[in-house]
Amino acid sequence: MRAYAECLRQPHVKHLVTSNIIGRLPNGMGPLVVALFLRAQGFDYALVGVLGALYGIAAAVGGPVLGRFVDLHGQARVLLLSVAASTLGFLVLSMTSPDQVALAGVAIVVAGLFTPPLEPCLRSLWPTILETRRAVNAAYALDAALQEVIFVAGPLLVVGFINGLGPAGAVVMTGVVALIGTIGFVVAPPVRRWRPEVRHADWAGPLRSGALRTVLLGFLFVGATLGMLNIVVVAYSEAERSTSLSGLILGANALGALIGGLAYGSRSWPGRAYSRLNLLMFGLAVGYLPLAFAPPPTLILPLALISGLFLAPALACAFVVIGENVPAGTSTEAFAWLVTLFMMGNGLGTSVSGAVLDRWGLATAFVGPALAAFCGYLVLAVSRPKVRSLTAQEPDDVTS
Repeated sequence: MRAYAECLRQPHVKHLVTSNIIGRLPNGMGPLVVALFLRAQGFDYALVGVLGALYGIAAAVGGPVLGRFVDLHGQARVLLLSVAASTLGFLVLSMTSPDQVALAGVAIVVAGLFTPPLEPCLRSLWPTILETRRAVNAAYALDAALQEVIFVAGPLLVVGFINGLGPAGAVVMTGVVALIGTIGFVVAPPVRRWRPEVRHADWAGPLRSGALRTVLLGFLFVGATLGMLNIVVVAYSEAERSTSLSGLILGANALGALIGGLAYGSRSWPGRAYSRLNLLMFGLAVGYLPLAFAPPPTLILPLALISGLFLAPALACAFVVIGENVPAGTSTEAFAWLVTLFMMGNGLGTSVSGAVLDRWGLATAFVGPALAAFCGYLVLAVSRPKVRSLTAQEPDDVTS
């Protein structure tokens, strides 16, 4: 655990992590609060589905765009302007009614499109404020592990806000939470001091990197793995006549990711980051294999925990590969692209899993997550992009 201690001892680290996680809680709140509010207002399920998809698409599109603006103009200004626009979108949405479909749609798009890019901003900061490569890698692992907290705590906050403030109040509070967390993050001195690196003018930006393109394609399949799992466990819970089982399964999967991420970041790892990422992606795929056999309720929770063990380590290692292999001045946009491809994969996985369930049933649908995870591994294993790795050569060099 010395790597974590070294990381957390540095000035501002605890503040940055805490405020960033708070500001990102709406990532786990937004889809649910939008759907519940629209239903409470009387929107039919078909329209709720369309508008909910709009929110996800807008957030996926906005991430890389805002990331590029950060790389060009700095973090503080872009974060404040984007969170103001996103909060306004949630506020307008909270005041819409069923006869204002267009206004609700615009508000949802604005709320999603301007989701503040806190995630990529934090990852771009680490190499500038942490003194050793080991501390940077530990910070990436801690970030990847704590990400699971967002998707566990976010829905719980939505339920609490709805019970206390009603659906409209919950929508408003989703924007307020983002605002509070983002302002807390921006007031930190490292955020205000951060300046963009000089970059080569090129429309492709970080996508010029073959390593980044390979990682993005691989994590498209990782996102699909989780999207498929989300739908499959709901059908499994219904088949077992249990209203809580789906939440327990997803919670066990998230707990596994948290445990795996913390364990991974607690030590230094030899070898090149890209080769290590290949191994972690293989471990992720193997971890999902037992679930492909639709295990009974007595086994599914421990197997769900095992399936999550390699997710956060794979993400943390992907952060290292991206940070080491994208052109100067494009790191924030690069990390934003990872979020976007992950979200796109999640949406595709959800759609595919739903179609498989309707046509071939639960047993076949359970194969989907493992198959998608193996596809992600194969993308990295077959591709041989030109990569460089500071980790293999300079394990404790100063990176600031």
